[in-house]
Amino acid sequence: MTREMIISEELEPPSPHNLATSSSLSPTYEVALSRIDLSAVPSPSKTIPLKTNAFYRRFFKGVSAKEYNNWQWQLNNRIMSLFELKRFLHLSEDEIKAFYVGQDRLPLSITPYYLSLIDPHNAEQPLRKSVIPTQQEFTRSVGDQDDPLAEDQDSSVRGVVHRYPDRALFLVTNSCSVYCRYCTRSRMVGECVAEPLTRADWEKAIQYIAEHTEIRDVLLSGGDPLTMSDEALEWLLSRLRKIPHVEMIRIGTKTPAVLPQRITPALCKMLKKYHPLYLSLHFTHPDELTKETAKACERLADAGIPLGSQTVLLADINDNVDTMKKLMQGLLRIRVKPYYIFQCDPIIGSGHFRTPIEKGLEIIQGLRGYTSGYAVPAYVIDAPGGGGKIPLLPEYVQGREGQDIVLKNYEGKQFRYPDPICD
Repeated sequence: MTREMIISEELEPPSPHNLATSSSLSPTYEVALSRIDLSAVPSPSKTIPLKTNAFYRRFFKGVSAKEYNNWQWQLNNRIMSLFELKRFLHLSEDEIKAFYVGQDRLPLSITPYYLSLIDPHNAEQPLRKSVIPTQQEFTRSVGDQDDPLAEDQDSSVRGVVHRYPDRALFLVTNSCSVYCRYCTRSRMVGECVAEPLTRADWEKAIQYIAEHTEIRDVLLSGGDPLTMSDEALEWLLSRLRKIPHVEMIRIGTKTPAVLPQRITPALCKMLKKYHPLYLSLHFTHPDELTKETAKACERLADAGIPLGSQTVLLADINDNVDTMKKLMQGLLRIRVKPYYIFQCDPIIGSGHFRTPIEKGLEIIQGLRGYTSGYAVPAYVIDAPGGGGKIPLLPEYVQGREGQDIVLKNYEGKQFRYPDPICD
């Protein structure tokens, strides 16, 4: 049997009327994929890369490639319920129970594209663990809080968090295309969790920024600003750009990783008008670095937009040197500068995601000197209670001996640097 024939036999989607058991997903599909060298299989659609093509053909046979690659179609067809999810994944008992227990918690939302990257049979797969709820979300750990960063106390106008002297965080939406289970803003993110921001809210926020002349840097976040239309996003950018003291604008987004179809030529052309503009991209694991994501980042970089990454350190997902090195090196290859590794915030129900601080320091020590300096991000804790970002480093300074500072290099060897004390 040829590789082409193996794929062609698995095109029919399962019946929507038979979703209750794991048998609704034929194991033949996964067995077949495991035997296929996808690089050798001609794609029947030139516009859908091979990595997601088998998924697309199996579950969305009646959808054209043009539709599937449309970001609004992806948003409109997000998987948002247990019933829908059973069509695609063999859910564990733990995952199923989590839906029944936690219906009033952070909602489920996964784009078809991102779901194509998830292993349907392995509940321990890193990407799967980051977006599919488990009962561990309902365990409260020491230090857990609804608003661990105390953003609400630094917000006198809805949507604006003004903590640092010259910067403001502008939370423009409470919607994301994919909801991460460790979200630090789970108190406000999700269409059914919080009331959406209105144009009137935006107007008041922009007025606040205009009145506070010390603000030179505005970060648009949420939610994910790139889930909004080009028109809505440009409305915001154009008004912020009219404020003389706003020197730079940043956008925080996970879109290139979870909805790369959103990064259209039209979007990039629009963004290009509002330089200096920077994008902070949220990445979790090397499995997110697909051809689709690489193309999205290429378009943004070609539009002259500097790209930096933000990664949350997550237990049993990316908390080892090899995974982080692969992710950071991969980001550089797609023109994204690794910027931050965040210690997971103590949001309620996140205890199973959090690692010891020593693990983060171990990762930084395992990167420094063993890969390009550009591939080594800063490891930070966003301090609970509103303390802001605090960088953490391994102890390379060992102490002082006489007129020398004693240093430790990446291999653990000691060296001395002359540093005479001036009286």
